[in-house]
Amino acid sequence: MNSLKLRSQLEKFFIEDIGEQDITTDLIFSDQTTGKIVFLSKDEGIFCGEEVIKTGFLLLNNELTVELFVKDGQAIEKGQELAHVSGKIADLLKGERVVLNLIQRMSGIATLTQKTVHTLDSGHTRVCDTRKTTPGLRMLEKYAVRCGGGFNHRFGLYDAVMIKDNHISFAGSITKAVEAVRNKAGHMVKVEVEVETEAQVIEAVEAGADVIMFDNRTPEEIIEFIKLVPAGIITEASGGIQLSNIADYRDTGVDYISLGYLTHSYKALDISVKVLWNEGDE
Repeated sequence: MNSLKLRSQLEKFFIEDIGEQDITTDLIFSDQTTGKIVFLSKDEGIFCGEEVIKTGFLLLNNELTVELFVKDGQAIEKGQELAHVSGKIADLLKGERVVLNLIQRMSGIATLTQKTVHTLDSGHTRVCDTRKTTPGLRMLEKYAVRCGGGFNHRFGLYDAVMIKDNHISFAGSITKAVEAVRNKAGHMVKVEVEVETEAQVIEAVEAGADVIMFDNRTPEEIIEFIKLVPAGIITEASGGIQLSNIADYRDTGVDYISLGYLTHSYKALDISVKVLWNEGDE
């Protein structure tokens, strides 16, 4: 995860939430009052968000003390303490919601990804994400997928060519679309082509695709389509695949299964923040 980008994103998130001031906290507590909070898991799952906790609170005040008790990708239990943060109460309260929002979502994605990987239970096929991420949170959500044992597809429109059905329709054919790319792109750019029929599979192979994605195909169709694809071409399945039926694709031989639901249909992991100690207890 890019630390500079994370810092920049957190700054924007804090500005959105705090605005000019935390009016409640500023009216109740003096600037010097100190305390300690604990991040507490209220559910089982996979934790994700070490750097969010550390970077977030230290961004508000680099004199805060952050103690982490878990690592990204680690299984956590209900009631487990995940982190302690101590220092000025005003900074603790101003930072807790933004940080909590992010690590709940990231941990939810990591948990769902691991469950998906275990359900697929394949020694060959890899689970990966898509671009169906929350605007502004792609880096964090894709990182969470990796923490859950999944892999990343392209990060955006800029880092790989993916010729989909609408590209093909506008270009006139798979062959014309691939030719246009090959005539302009450098040799380091991979070309993926989305196919739905046997004829399209053959055309994509002949056009020189590096990756062929079987879109909304049944396991039985994929098994037949893969027979037409040379060993040097990567295969991918996507569309219509959910946690409830992903095991059906275990023996298709496909290299990757890309799943939008990992980042758009997850349930945030239940994590809370509680006061562990405050200056008034002394």
